[in-house]
Amino acid sequence: MNYKNIVGIILLLTTLNVMSQSGTYAVFEIPEELKKNANAVVRLSNLDIVIERKNKMTLTYTRVVTVLNERGNKFVEAYAGYDNQLKIRKIEAHVYDEYGEEIKKIKKRDFIDQSAVDGGTLYSDSRVLYMPYMPTTYPYTVFFTYEMETQNTAFIPSWRPITGYYVSTEKDSYTLKDLANLGIRYKTKNFEEYDIEVKNNDKSLAFNLSNIQAKKPEQLSPVLSKMTPHGMIAVNQFHYYGADGYASNWKEFGDWVFNALLKGRNTVSNATQDKITQLVKGIDNPLERAQKVYEYVQNNTRYISVQVGIGGVQPIPASEVDRLKYGDCKGLTNYTQALLTVANVPSYYSVVQAGDEIVDFDPEFATLEQGNHIILAIPNGDELTWIDCTTQVHPFGFIGDFTDNRNVLLVKEGGSEIVKTTFYPDNQNTQNTNAKIKLESNGNFSSDVEINTQGIQYDSRFRIESLSNKDLMSYYKNLWGSINDLNVSSYKFSNDKDLVKFTEELQVNAKGYATINNESIIFSPNVFNKNTFVPDRYRNRQFNMEIQRGYLDVDEFEIEIPENYVVEGLPEHVTINNKFGEYAIEFSVNESNIVYKRKLLIKKGEYSKEDYNLYRDFRRKVSKLDKSIIVLKSK
Repeated sequence: MNYKNIVGIILLLTTLNVMSQSGTYAVFEIPEELKKNANAVVRLSNLDIVIERKNKMTLTYTRVVTVLNERGNKFVEAYAGYDNQLKIRKIEAHVYDEYGEEIKKIKKRDFIDQSAVDGGTLYSDSRVLYMPYMPTTYPYTVFFTYEMETQNTAFIPSWRPITGYYVSTEKDSYTLKDLANLGIRYKTKNFEEYDIEVKNNDKSLAFNLSNIQAKKPEQLSPVLSKMTPHGMIAVNQFHYYGADGYASNWKEFGDWVFNALLKGRNTVSNATQDKITQLVKGIDNPLERAQKVYEYVQNNTRYISVQVGIGGVQPIPASEVDRLKYGDCKGLTNYTQALLTVANVPSYYSVVQAGDEIVDFDPEFATLEQGNHIILAIPNGDELTWIDCTTQVHPFGFIGDFTDNRNVLLVKEGGSEIVKTTFYPDNQNTQNTNAKIKLESNGNFSSDVEINTQGIQYDSRFRIESLSNKDLMSYYKNLWGSINDLNVSSYKFSNDKDLVKFTEELQVNAKGYATINNESIIFSPNVFNKNTFVPDRYRNRQFNMEIQRGYLDVDEFEIEIPENYVVEGLPEHVTINNKFGEYAIEFSVNESNIVYKRKLLIKKGEYSKEDYNLYRDFRRKVSKLDKSIIVLKSK
């Protein structure tokens, strides 16, 4: 027998031996197609829910995740939240090496137990257990399981088998048994493109999904949750913190929130009532009284974060927030509403799915699972004025991109309904930049610059007024990265909260901005607002395209050219108008000045994946034109 055959037999025997000793969690047992584009593979995710009585529900959860590299650690998710109503009966984890051999067992007593709140004592019973494991090698596998019991049956966890990019799923299952005959309701979304097994009858519901390959993110794609399977589940009858309820639609659900969760929790001390009464004395306009109350809350309370799903949905009594001067979104909103009642201003407690990316409530399916934040609506004639009671910096009536343009549940006695929050149109999300620029013959320049932002662009800008001088210098150098050796010699900010307008007045200078070539000066006239964003190229794009918010930039730069120089070469005027937006540049020249005018409008919208390349071409043209140059020559 030759050497190669001997080696082959040894390797075969070694492989068979490893396979025989390994468990089901050996990495080589993962199908190769599930490793493609994956940082982690969910080997198994299984949630079993049993409703035994209206006030007793048990949840048994098992999750097995193989982490392929450091970027996959976030998919382990070995933690569980609990409080006085949600008890952890069992929790443990096992860690395996790449061959499926156990390297660590973590029992309940080994889990780290910490508060789910960032500060304060109002929510001292809201806590999290999480697995303390720091990997030293990759790949590794975590088996995590818990059993929990709760008296609250109002919140039925939904089924989302795909929750991120770069993670594959080998098997995911969900079962719900309604032994108490509470009435199961469910709605499915985005099931059509997946091979999902659905079983249901009057007393049970089950979903099963297998072998889903990891998805790679694509620029300008819709929010992942809009494109992936989602099973929404609820029961008509339920129990929550000592109160029974019934809700099969949003009106009934809102009525339950009002009667079971809010009533009797809106009183404050006599001293505070007197303060508010004096604060609004002599003010006839209800919105002006509301603004005074809003600013009082901003100046006299602070926000503490309670992790989603742990702090419950019932607000802490307003009297407690009044005493301690802090609360989460529920507590601060309920407190503000109580103060507005004292000021004789009606308002509505409103449940919203907050976040920079817009995620809407389903108006046809009522469930407690939808919503992670509370805001307040104040009626103003036929309109609603919205305030977020957790922010200490936003102007009255401006909610910005955290809760804009999305469905919310408006809770009001006998008339709860789904309504839409404020929409900020494209042409109201403005940035206007005006500059007087003095260009010198050595290529340096100095300039007075004024920038005014409103709408969503205000929301992304006004916070710079709180930056330190050092951080502010870094901010402008990053903002105007194409300007080398930039120096901001002075700055002045004006934050007009009544107009919701932020103004920056700057004096800047830079060395070597223009290129000197023999007797010519070459420079870009778009000194302060080059938009060089070009979306990535995809050979085979998978997702449609969405621009969630549009905006409008208008710029006018007056450039004083050096003495003894004239314009030799000037770009042409350009106008582009298409379904994605508008772009225009134009120039005017006299003996000593060039006036450069520019407009860029990007339109909000949803577009097909076939439109993506057209949009990319549009942005390439904008980027190229924004880098246009002017040539001066000496006389």
